[in-house]
Amino acid sequence: NPFLNFFLCLFAQHQEKFLHYGITSPISLAQAKEADLVLTHRLTEALKPYGVFEEELELQRRIHVLGKLNTLVKEWIRDVSETKNLPASVIETVGGKIFTFGSYRLGVHTKGADIDALCVAPRHVERTDFFSSFLDKLKEQEEVKDLRAVEEAFVPVIKLSFDSIEIDILFARLALQTIPENLDLRDDGLLKNLDIRCIRSLNGCRVTDEILHLVPNIENFRLTLRTIKLWAKRHNIYSNILGFLGGVSWAMLVARTCQLYPNAVASTLVHKFFLVFSKWEWPNPVLLKQPEDCNLNLPVWDPRVMLIIMLNLHLIHLH
Repeated sequence: NPFLNFFLCLFAQHQEKFLHYGITSPISLAQAKEADLVLTHRLTEALKPYGVFEEELELQRRIHVLGKLNTLVKEWIRDVSETKNLPASVIETVGGKIFTFGSYRLGVHTKGADIDALCVAPRHVERTDFFSSFLDKLKEQEEVKDLRAVEEAFVPVIKLSFDSIEIDILFARLALQTIPENLDLRDDGLLKNLDIRCIRSLNGCRVTDEILHLVPNIENFRLTLRTIKLWAKRHNIYSNILGFLGGVSWAMLVARTCQLYPNAVASTLVHKFFLVFSKWEWPNPVLLKQPEDCNLNLPVWDPRVMLIIMLNLHLIHLH
C-alpha cells in the first residue's frame, strides 16, 4: 500500500518527536545552536583546571588494573570450582566478572578517584569463599596494598589499593551455573531467590546502568554532571554523610534535566538544571521512570507512598 509506506517513512523520519524519555513529555525539543556549542566548549575548558577530567594515560592505567582484577576473579572462580569437584566441562565455561558502578561507570570520575566494583560469581561460589580464598589470592598480588575486609557492613566489601588505585569490591552470587560475558545486570529476573546482601551489592550497578539507559545523550549528560558535581563540591553540599545529596542523587537530578531537554547540550543543560529544580514542587519525588512491581517480594522504596505517609503524619501532628 503506497499510502501506508508513505506514512511509515514519515514516522521513521520524525519518530524522535513521538518518543520521550522519563515519565513526562519533554519541556523542549529545541536543537542546539552554534552559540550553545561554543558555550559548551568554553565550559569544558573552564572545568579543566579543577581536575574533573582524567588524562588518557591515567584512564588507560585504570582499564589495565580492572583487566588484571577481572582475570584474578576468573582464575579464583575456576579454583573454587575445582575444589568443589565440578565437571571439567563446567569449569571451562564457569565465567565470573568484575563490573564497575558509581562515578567511574557513569564516566564522571575525577583524577585520583577510587573505583567501585562488583565481583559477580555463579551459584556454587559462596560469600565465605569471597572473604577467604579470594582475599588470600589478593594478598599474593604484589600490586595490592592496604587490603582489608569489612565483612559485617550493611553492604559487605573488600577494600584495597591496586597499583595505587583505590578500589572497593562488593560481591554478588547469582543463581546461575555460569556467568556470561554479556550479562545484563538490569535484568530483574536475576534477583529471584537471591540473598538480600547480594541484592544490595547488585543495586549499585543496576542503578548506574539504568541511569545511563534513561538519558537521551550520554556525553551531554556526563559533561553536565561533571559541572554540577564540581559546583556542589565547591559549595560544600556534596555529601550524603553530612545530610546533603550524594553522587547518585546528583546524577538522577541531572538525568531528569536531560530527559526534559533531550536535544540540549551541556551549557544549556546546566542552566536548565537550576531553572527546573528552583521551581520544582518539593517534596514531590524526582522520577526517571515509573516504579515497577516485579513480583519478587522484595522491599521496594516508593517515594510516592512515603510522601503520603509523611503528609498523614504531618496532619496527625497538627491535630
